[in-house]
Amino acid sequence: MIPGMNPRKMKQMMKQLGMDIKPIEDVQEIVITTPKGRYVFDQAEVAIMKMQGTVTWQITGEPRFEEAEAVIPDEDVELVAGQAHVTPEAAKAALVETKGDIAEAILRLSS
Repeated sequence: MIPGMNPRKMKQMMKQLGMDIKPIEDVQEIVITTPKGRYVFDQAEVAIMKMQGTVTWQITGEPRFEEAEAVIPDEDVELVAGQAHVTPEAAKAALVETKGDIAEAILRLSS
């Protein structure tokens, strides 16, 4: 809301503009998933705003970021194990540590 403005007048103006805002009650968790990880809102306020045929969801809160686990293909494990002359388990551990970077994993295991 606009500071100093009467809330009732504000609602009336919004209605005249064709705006409708409705809060969603008792939101427990919101998760936004991206290729790099997940944004998790444990406590958030959510509102749905409809204006001129467009629906907008508004999330207010502080997210925490959880990095995505690296998916390591078996071919990469075999390649690193062969190049660094180590066991597949050691190769996979190095790949997880380097977030799937094959060259970095080989370098770490070779030194």
